[in-house]
Amino acid sequence: MALIEWVWNAYYLHTPVTFALLCGLGALCLWLAFRPRGPIADAEGRLEAYAAESDVIEEVEMRRSIIGRVFVPMAKRILQIFGKLGPKRNIEALGRLLAAAGRPGGLDALDFIGLQMLIALALAGAVLLWTTRTEGLLDGLWKAAIAALLGFVIPYLWLRSRVDRRRQEILRALPDALDMLTIGVEAGLAFESAMVRVGEQWDNALTREFRRMVTEARLGTPRNTALQRMADRVGVHELTTFVAVLIQSTQLGVSIAHVLHTQADQMRIKRRQRAEELARQAGVKMVFPLALMIFPALLVVLLGPGLPALFEAVAGLIGAPSILP
Repeated sequence: MALIEWVWNAYYLHTPVTFALLCGLGALCLWLAFRPRGPIADAEGRLEAYAAESDVIEEVEMRRSIIGRVFVPMAKRILQIFGKLGPKRNIEALGRLLAAAGRPGGLDALDFIGLQMLIALALAGAVLLWTTRTEGLLDGLWKAAIAALLGFVIPYLWLRSRVDRRRQEILRALPDALDMLTIGVEAGLAFESAMVRVGEQWDNALTREFRRMVTEARLGTPRNTALQRMADRVGVHELTTFVAVLIQSTQLGVSIAHVLHTQADQMRIKRRQRAEELARQAGVKMVFPLALMIFPALLVVLLGPGLPALFEAVAGLIGAPSILP
């Protein structure tokens, strides 16, 4: 009531003041109406509108099992804690190895170091507890140190073997993939569409790299940059050569179909040469099992029955008593 009375008195008793206040209020409303909206206000509005809608990411997360939603992030957090305790001298080289291995388990370099530290500490603790019960503390300490060293090195050796297997898989799949790329491009498909078609046809390490390259290109990365990143991740010499030739042909304006056809022919020739090389190495590789496993057993079978007579003849020559009953 007091506010209404004040407005009434201001209107009838202080008309100039009321008019001035109304003019100021009108100017303020015009300024608020026509002022440019800042990017912060736009961002806040977009965030509020997005928050009002259903959270698609949350729905996708809730479809996963409790192991993927709870225990896997918890395990990665533990690995990161242990990874901070490990050496970080070669973390970049380790990251390249993990990329070449296809990121097993979604691990990054820090997670892998944490895995090494966790396995080393677990083995060292188990060996120390076992040996201190049966042997002295000094023997337990040096055996635990050896176990910790093995626990730290074994994951790295496993990672190197996984990298080698993945590179061999990519090397074997490359000629067929290039043949299909050539057919797709010559049929009228774009280069990225031909890569997508190859990825739909097969599911291996090379096609997964193709799909990742196409995704990066569609997200705005230049095609040559995406191709170079793919070659750097894989680390296969043949694929690196193919990417270099393809980038150079794109820069020079050479037909991609002609380049793909030439590279596919060369990859088939190299695959045949690798097969011939492995066939020639088979004879050398068979020497070791023959000498260590087959020849001793064969000598026992052939010379076994005649050994007693041979020993009897030798004993007669040297005047020794007979060894036969």
